[in-house]
Parts: sequence; C-alpha cells; structure tokens
Amino acid sequence: MTDIKKNLKTIKEKLADGITLVAVSKTKPNEDILEAYDTGHRDFGENKIQDMTDKYEALPKDIRWHMIGHVQRNKVKYMAKYVHLIHAVDSLKLLKEINKRAKNEERQIQCLLQLKIAEEDSKFGLDKDDLLDILKSDALQSFENVKIVGLMGMATFTDDEQQIHREFTQLENLYFDLKDQYQFTTLSMGMSGDYELALEHHTNMVRIGSKIFGKRDYDNW
Repeated sequence: MTDIKKNLKTIKEKLADGITLVAVSKTKPNEDILEAYDTGHRDFGENKIQDMTDKYEALPKDIRWHMIGHVQRNKVKYMAKYVHLIHAVDSLKLLKEINKRAKNEERQIQCLLQLKIAEEDSKFGLDKDDLLDILKSDALQSFENVKIVGLMGMATFTDDEQQIHREFTQLENLYFDLKDQYQFTTLSMGMSGDYELALEHHTNMVRIGSKIFGKRDYDNW
C-alpha cells in the first residue's frame, strides 16, 4: 500500500522554499487526493480536462488545479471557471481560446508556454522561434484574460542523465533570458524520474505523480 503522506513529506524535504510541488493525480481516485490534501497540500495536476473537472466538482474548492497535459481547444470551456494554471500552451490559437473562455468567466487564467526540449518526436511544444513570436505578437498583447507567467518543458524519457541535463539547460537559459522582460515567475520542469536533475537547473515548479501516489493503474482509466 502506498503511503502518500510519507511520500509527500519525503519529497518536500528535498525542495527549497519557493518551489511549488504539483502532485500529479491523474488516474488516481479522489480518496488518494484527499489523503494528500489532509497534509495541507493544495496543488494537484491532471492531464485530461474531463477527469480534472469531475474531481473539481467533487473535491474541496481551495484546491489549485493544474492542467499539465496537451490541451484541445474545444475542451477549454470546461475548465475555464476554475483552472489555476495551464502548463502546456503551445499555440497562439490555444491562447486565443483560453482568453475567450476566461473573459466569459470574468477571470484571468495563468498559462505557461511549453518549449519542446526533448529529442523524442512524441512530445508537444514550441521551438524557440515560435515561442518568441508568440511573446512578441500583437495578438497576445490584446488578450486581457490570459497571463503568461513562465515556461514549461519535458525532458526525454531516458536513463542518459547528460542528455536530460542538456535539455533542461535549454529551458533554463531561455527562461532566465526572458524572465525580466516578460515578468516571468514560473519555470516548470522536472517529474518523478528527473526532478532532482531539474532542481540543479533552478526549476521552481516540479510535477510529481508516481513518487507520491504510486504506480498508475491505466487499465481502469
């Protein structure tokens, strides 16, 4: 049996002040989330909007929900009233939709731009030039209901630590190059398998699931 409270405590002891731990609760039941919640933890991540919305409806309203998966534009409306931070924004069209839905809810939604740092073809994300084009675009300046607060990236799933370091270095360097100009506050990188490496690259938000909640049960998901 997974000891969620003990796992959370162990990980938090490794995190310096100012680093946000997003407990990735995808595929996990509400009972597991409540066990973490009872320790005082409030930041939880999901990668499917419908699952996140179901959990939002059922669980305490002071939870800060992070959408960490790839976002389909036609699903944004379902989370617009409550989502705390959208991590994986990878197009101006998506930002336009988020702005539209946030305006309808009379709120501003915080977003991260996802930089593609992994060498795997399967990963989503922007290349550096496209990311810069979005930041400099007139369209973005007109979006009053979205706020870009930083960058996010996912390293290649590999045992090659040097490769992971190279990929995290890309994101770290770009973040600090842009931080002051765009008033960034959040660098989101590092997951269960590589968050300790990400800490060496000054991440201030890590997304950790299996090291908190145990192995995922995809068969019943």
